[in-house]
Amino acid sequence: MLEIRSAADRGIADFGWLKSRHTFSFGHYHDPKQEGFSDLLVINDDRVTPGRGFGTHPHRDMEIFSYVLDGALEHKDSMGTGSVIRPGDVQMMSAGTGVRHSEFNSSATDALHFLQIWIVPGKKGVPPRYQQVHFAPEEKRGRLRLIISPEGTDGSLAVHQDARVYAGLFDGAEQASLTLDADRYAYVHVARGSVALNGQRLNEGDGVRLRDVRRLDLAQGEGAEVLVFDLRPNELPAF
Repeated sequence: MLEIRSAADRGIADFGWLKSRHTFSFGHYHDPKQEGFSDLLVINDDRVTPGRGFGTHPHRDMEIFSYVLDGALEHKDSMGTGSVIRPGDVQMMSAGTGVRHSEFNSSATDALHFLQIWIVPGKKGVPPRYQQVHFAPEEKRGRLRLIISPEGTDGSLAVHQDARVYAGLFDGAEQASLTLDADRYAYVHVARGSVALNGQRLNEGDGVRLRDVRRLDLAQGEGAEVLVFDLRPNELPAF
């Protein structure tokens, strides 16, 4: 089964300095039909004005990763980590027993566009950790590059959950396929551009839940950047 979540149907938050689109329920936006999917709890499509951002705030027992599309995201946390995340970088913060952090647009002139994504961990109370890896465009061009996995396979970032995330770039004749194990779910999010998934046209911001689908085919991209989540077959987050 293929269920499309249209970009236009997402929740909206507009604070002036922050314009955000929520794929799933988040903050003041609540939709009982959009309470995450499997262990995927949050996909926030955030645009931040120059020099502004999220002040220091706490997290606990959540796997949080940021995927920058344009601009630069400055991160600081209570683990002593300080970094700037740019396009091609993937940052993973495992909050575990508790961590405080801040995120800001590090530029005084350029806008920041990034995705913040939350995955429910399989275990509570793990030690907090921070990871950041750069994936060059050629690693994702016309293919699905593994960027997150339980074991940190093939240079991916490790996540405390039975979940795998792939990223791909598609234009013109470029295409890629992913075969899922039996009884797995998948979620596809189009970060930018447009692409065909199993023959179904998708545009920027669109998402798709997939159940009982063994093969994903991505083709006919037009400036497309896509994230694919390989997930456990449970309907609601574990906790």
